[in-house]
Amino acid sequence: MKRSFLLVIIVLVGTIAILTSCGNPATEEKNNQTDMANSEIPHISDFPVGNENTGYALYFSGRSWLAPLASNSDLNVPISNVTFEPGCRNNWHSHTSGQILIAVGGAGYYQERGKEAIRMESGDIVEIAPHVKHWHGAAPDSWFSHLAIACNPQTNQNTWLEPISDEPYRAATKE
Repeated sequence: MKRSFLLVIIVLVGTIAILTSCGNPATEEKNNQTDMANSEIPHISDFPVGNENTGYALYFSGRSWLAPLASNSDLNVPISNVTFEPGCRNNWHSHTSGQILIAVGGAGYYQERGKEAIRMESGDIVEIAPHVKHWHGAAPDSWFSHLAIACNPQTNQNTWLEPISDEPYRAATKE
């Protein structure tokens, strides 16, 4: 009697485990979306990724992450690693004192207004003169990280402009 009771318990526990692992399609879709939202950022450079860039999200199409690298304010050379998910780019903008970008992982693009976009890969450097309107971000099919260096930070200010919409972005990044 004890043996058959134990067998019934084992069968019931097994059945419950199977049923709960199957789930319903709505729950599975929600779980998949959560997994995508929390998916791990691929390791594309030796620099830290930092936190999601929520402070500047208004000026980006897509998600990005920001990791300040230089912490000694006496040096007055702000350097940050910016990581973009595929297709993410920032709005057109300019800097009153310029900027330097150093690609450190993945593939991305830089474009000055009125010029062709430049593909950037690890080791590429772009020097952006003061007041030049430009955007930069990831290639459509690749994560991208670059170091962003603010030139003359004591006087450098960003002027954020309009987003680069999907059609001009696709045209700029088409190879």
